Amino acid sequence: MAIHDREAANPMLVVVGRPELDPGMAGEHRHRRNMLSWAESGTFAVHAGGREWLVPPSHGMWMPAGVLHSVETRRPGRGRVVIFVDDHGPTDWREPTGVAITPLIAELIVHLDENRRRGPLRGHAESLLLGLLEPVPNTVFDVPIPADDRVRRIADALIADPADPRDLDEWAFAVNAGVRTISRLFSAETGLTFNQWRTRVRVRAAIGHLSAGASVGSAARAVGYRKPAAFAEAFRRLTGQPPSIYQGGAAR
Repeated sequence: MAIHDREAANPMLVVVGRPELDPGMAGEHRHRRNMLSWAESGTFAVHAGGREWLVPPSHGMWMPAGVLHSVETRRPGRGRVVIFVDDHGPTDWREPTGVAITPLIAELIVHLDENRRRGPLRGHAESLLLGLLEPVPNTVFDVPIPADDRVRRIADALIADPADPRDLDEWAFAVNAGVRTISRLFSAETGLTFNQWRTRVRVRAAIGHLSAGASVGSAARAVGYRKPAAFAEAFRRLTGQPPSIYQGGAAR
C-alpha cells in the first residue's frame, strides 16, 4: 500500500458524520473522490463489477473514485464515510476493497469526525489512519455473482437465505436445468464450485450476525450449520481466523 508523505498540517481526508443507513437500495452511481464507508452499526451490501460485498461493522469498504456501484442496506443503522480530498492514501487500490475496521481505526474515524479543527494534531491522526488501512482477503465477505439467469436465481435465493438446505440436485430442479449444467455454470461464472460458493456466502453472512452480537452457535444456525464445530472449521478454513474474532463490532 503506497502512502505518500505530506506535512502533518495539510489535511488529506474528511469524515462525513453518521449518515443513516435506511432500508432500501441506492442505484448505480459513481463518486468523484476515493471513499471509505463504514457501517458503525448496521450492514450494507455493495454491488460492483459482477461482485457483491457484504459489509458488517467489523469492516469498511474502500471505493475508488469513478467506479460504478450500487449500495443496498441489509440491516439499518448508522455509518461514517471518509472522503479522500486529494490523490493521497492507498493509491494502489484501483478496485473496490474490503478493509478491516480494528478498534483503533474505529476510534480514529470517530475522533476525526468529532474533532474537525484543522491543524498538526489532526494531520497526525489522518496520517495514522491512512497507515493502518489494510485490505482483507476477498474470501472474507466478497462473492462473485453469476450472470446466467438460472444460476443467478440460485445465487440470489442463497444470498437472501444462506440457511436454505437444498442441495445442487434440488436447485437444478427448481430452475429447470440439469445438475451438470448448473455445476458447470457455477464453476465457469464464479470460479468456485457450488459448495465453495455457498460456504463463502454462509461465512460472510455469519460475520454480519457475529458483528451484531450473536453467539457463535446462533450465527452458525442462522446460516445453515447444525453443528457449531463444523461451522467453526469452515469459517477458519475460509478466513484463517476463528468466528469469535468477529463478535461484537469492530474486528479484534
